[in-house]
Amino acid sequence: MALRRFGNGRVWMVTCSMVKLSGVVVASTPGQARSTVFDMEYGSATLEDIAEYDTVISQIFGSEEEGYNYYNAYARSKGFGVRKEELTRKSDTNIAFRRLYVCSKEGYRARKHFEKTKRVRTPRPLSRCGCGARMEIELRMDNGEWFVKDFLDEHNHPLAKPEQTTYIRSHRGLSDVQKADVIEYGIGGLRTHQIMEVMEKDSGGFSKVGFIPRDLYNFVAKYKKERIEGRDAEFVLRYMAARKDMDGEFFYKYTTDSEGHLLNIFWADAQSRIDYDAFGGVVIFDSTYRVNKYNLPFVPFIGVNHHRSTTVFGFGIVSAETEASFVWLLEAFLESTQQKHPRSVITDGDHAMAKATAAVFPNTDHRLCSWHIEQNMIRHLRKQKLKDFRKFVYHIWDVDEFERRWVEFMVDYDISEKDAWIMTMYELRKKWSRAYTKGRYFLGMQSNQRSESLNSRLHKNLDRRMSLVDLLEHSDHCLSRIRKNEAELDATASLTVPFTELTADPLERSAALIYTPVMFKKVKHQIMQLSKWEVAEVTKNDAFVLYTVARKESRHVTYDVRSFHWD
Repeated sequence: MALRRFGNGRVWMVTCSMVKLSGVVVASTPGQARSTVFDMEYGSATLEDIAEYDTVISQIFGSEEEGYNYYNAYARSKGFGVRKEELTRKSDTNIAFRRLYVCSKEGYRARKHFEKTKRVRTPRPLSRCGCGARMEIELRMDNGEWFVKDFLDEHNHPLAKPEQTTYIRSHRGLSDVQKADVIEYGIGGLRTHQIMEVMEKDSGGFSKVGFIPRDLYNFVAKYKKERIEGRDAEFVLRYMAARKDMDGEFFYKYTTDSEGHLLNIFWADAQSRIDYDAFGGVVIFDSTYRVNKYNLPFVPFIGVNHHRSTTVFGFGIVSAETEASFVWLLEAFLESTQQKHPRSVITDGDHAMAKATAAVFPNTDHRLCSWHIEQNMIRHLRKQKLKDFRKFVYHIWDVDEFERRWVEFMVDYDISEKDAWIMTMYELRKKWSRAYTKGRYFLGMQSNQRSESLNSRLHKNLDRRMSLVDLLEHSDHCLSRIRKNEAELDATASLTVPFTELTADPLERSAALIYTPVMFKKVKHQIMQLSKWEVAEVTKNDAFVLYTVARKESRHVTYDVRSFHWD
């Protein structure tokens, strides 16, 4: 059936190949009542078809774009696509007053594309077949409304099935809500193909999501390009300033070179500063990560909270691995903490970082990360030599035992000055050996695994091509996940009490009311160990009382405990 309206809004013509229709439809203005005289010989056309046609030509739109959206929705319901064609403007005012929309199969592929003899790639499949279906709308200058001036609903091609319309260009595209979701998923660390899978699942299948992977990839690429191209550092600094406006306790500090290029930056929000005040006894920082396209060291400042889970005290990026850069970073960190020094720090083995740590934290206990030591051990040692060296890292010997075994190790493997790494490690033994670090304040941490955990998420979700903006957003996302986990643990600790047996030691039941669940497990273990020890001897003098404590099952295993007299 072909139904067409033409002219200036007063006369319509109806024709049909299967139905014999004749007559004219007359109306004084668009949208007003019409009288119709038809002689009909019924075939495949129905009154519903004519009513639908009448609905289309009666439409009034508030804008040209509104007209397009209506026709495109109509096309989707029928199974064809729409393309925007001529936009006519008045010559005297340049005001657009007429717009033509056509079926996406209107016209034909240009002849020049068929005449090429040398092709780099195979041409796209042919889609145009000269279809004449169209809708033209026109603006009424007196009231600013657009009406349907010309409408032809006759196609010379099969229409798409409902499940196929998703793949037609005019019906594809991300809604504003979907675009916002894509940005959030990207910040959350999902790669583009993973975002596509999530959105297809949320929509009920690939045919219902409303776009294809190519549309998604194009949007992500355009979004990143428009947002940060050429203005990466500028965007970061504007973001920091905006955070400072919203949160007076947000801290950030940066340096630039003579040309205004960003060199170093450190930032910490209000919660990170509060967390440091509570849990800043031990700080872990690691400068070995290059998770940005500029190859700049990214340095998170990490600690452990009352649930023995990761807490973040701030983030830093420096332009170079030099002592001066790290000194600047550590001093910026101290400024954010109001000059409150940590009791202990754990760092990687970077020489410049070690010198900066000694300069900025002269009274802070410093140990090296055992994870990095492990990596160096694997590079420098092999087989039994590696196994024997590992004992120096992890076995809880006393200092004399360590030194005695080290001499044996040197002799057994003929260690000399040429074994530079081993000799350097011996010089640094007080910073990594359990024999020297036992009893010192490191909260049971031997490595920067908490920093590793944070960085591994960044590494997993991003690559070295990411911008500073990507790094900023993803570090914020990781921070929110960490805090969400802490909030859940806080709720559990506040609303529940760890289970204890009815016959449990009173000290254990008391501890259950005081400690968080994870800490209670450690305290409970210590309480249970108490029953395995007894006081074997007591020696008193003027300064202190010395208790010799022996293990019941192995009385040769003893420890001395001093109780001092305080005036």
